[in-house]
Amino acid sequence: MKREARRNAFQQVDIYPVTCERLSNGRSNLEVLKAVIQGGARIIQLREKECSGKKMYALALKFREITTKAGVLLIINDHVDIAMAVEADGVHLGQDDFPLNAAKKIAPELLIGASTHSLEEAIQAQKEGADYINIGPIFPTGTKEGIERFLGPEAIAAISPEIDVPFTVMGGISESNIDQVLVNGARRVAMVTAITRAPDITAKVKTLREKIQSYL
Repeated sequence: MKREARRNAFQQVDIYPVTCERLSNGRSNLEVLKAVIQGGARIIQLREKECSGKKMYALALKFREITTKAGVLLIINDHVDIAMAVEADGVHLGQDDFPLNAAKKIAPELLIGASTHSLEEAIQAQKEGADYINIGPIFPTGTKEGIERFLGPEAIAAISPEIDVPFTVMGGISESNIDQVLVNGARRVAMVTAITRAPDITAKVKTLREKIQSYL
């Protein structure tokens, strides 16, 4: 799939599941992947901070095989090289990861997503050519250690009018507070534990998608 087709497919994204095996109640990343696909998710981000490059590559290959058959976008967290090697659809970069503009030079067909934590960072990521940005963390979250500043859902309404690229939101979002981000304009919601720790992942994804779509 070429970049323009990937960008068009990204426009259809509502729920944006992100993996984390240690926070999946004993289930493997592959089990989570299959469950979110059954729930109708159109994208998955493979994020595994505690995994060697070799294991991450092997896992990414399996993810690519499954997502290709299902017509689901595959985004690799952090690793531009692995994203390129497995022919993923994109890579998501944090503020301290591989530079965004450099990633675009070596991987022009990949979607490049960028984590941003302020209006200034969002505008800068757009200037550097991000295909989409993430705004967060919105609420307190246990998936990232050492973070003391949370933006709050009001930041979505403040930042989103200042950017032209699609955006996702992330950080402590759950079924109990998702309305707060949707009221403020979010339509692509990234989640880790609200999905990975759900007793029935497929059912949870369906419920969350219905909630997001009710705001369209």
